[in-house]
Amino acid sequence: MTTDATLFWDEVHAARPPGDPQPNIRLVEAVSGLPPGTALDLGCGNGGDARWLAGRGWTVTATDVSAVAVNRLSGTRITAVRHDLRVSFPAGEFDLITAHYLQTPFELDRTTVLRTAAHALRAGGRLLVVDHGSIAPWSWIQDPDPHFPSPAEIAADLALDPTGWTVERTGSPTRMATGPGGQTAEVVDHVLLIRRAA
Repeated sequence: MTTDATLFWDEVHAARPPGDPQPNIRLVEAVSGLPPGTALDLGCGNGGDARWLAGRGWTVTATDVSAVAVNRLSGTRITAVRHDLRVSFPAGEFDLITAHYLQTPFELDRTTVLRTAAHALRAGGRLLVVDHGSIAPWSWIQDPDPHFPSPAEIAADLALDPTGWTVERTGSPTRMATGPGGQTAEVVDHVLLIRRAA
């Protein structure tokens, strides 16, 4: 495995056909009932979430460390920008910030990134964090003894002032996932939804 995060993720995305990516099911579940506003997609990857949000009236800033991912993503209501979240974070305030599977084999202070995201929410805005809670057979993660922090652990690590932010949801639902070769497996998602006080 390459030791450079940008090169690693460029290679991952270059190996995937552009296609018409689908949104993450946890995003659809959490956001379908919300009025559209401004959204920030951290680690936008193949762009399925950003396109889905834009198609429902959201104005989306989509960011990824991979230039391949960012360069593939364009469209009405979407601004795609490259950021290495280890050193920079998109400017602005948002009604929704999503971080789907923002897990990497490289050093990343996720707690700081997610805390920064929480502070970038407008009043009443929501931060949706969805993590892997298990390993799919096709995943780049193949640690035989992984520890995936629970949503409650992630919320505790953020140490947000409860007078300013409320944990609206924690959970670890399962779903059937399909890998790049068409194989399927049941996987666990860790879901955390936080709302900034109005």
